[in-house]
Amino acid sequence: MKRVLAAVLLGFGLTTGAVMANVEDEIRARIAPVGEVCVQGEDCGQAAAPTETASSGPRSGSEVYDAACMACHSTGAAGAPKKGDAAAWSPRIDKGLETLVSHAINGFNAMPAKGGCSNCSDEEIKNAVQHMVEASQ
Repeated sequence: MKRVLAAVLLGFGLTTGAVMANVEDEIRARIAPVGEVCVQGEDCGQAAAPTETASSGPRSGSEVYDAACMACHSTGAAGAPKKGDAAAWSPRIDKGLETLVSHAINGFNAMPAKGGCSNCSDEEIKNAVQHMVEASQ
């Protein structure tokens, strides 16, 4: 009788140990980090730094508008004049293209410098301003 009881308890013990190991593995998998940080200069295995592609020249006003300006100038966020709204743009256009470009490059009222487009050149910002002005006259 003792041998049967010992065999049964041993069987439960082995089963419980296997189940516990499986549960612990599942927990480790759930709380594992989503990614890893690779610092420049360290050997990070197959991870490669993103390569910058050479630009074929400045982006068009439409491209810059779609990438950076549209967020505010299509919705009127923070008082931005909507592209195509002649009434809102008219007093701004009256100040001259040079002033509009200066405001766009340096920031004005709620708009940050370059509309927050840190990778836009001054020429690209000028192209975007011209694009919006042409669509708003």
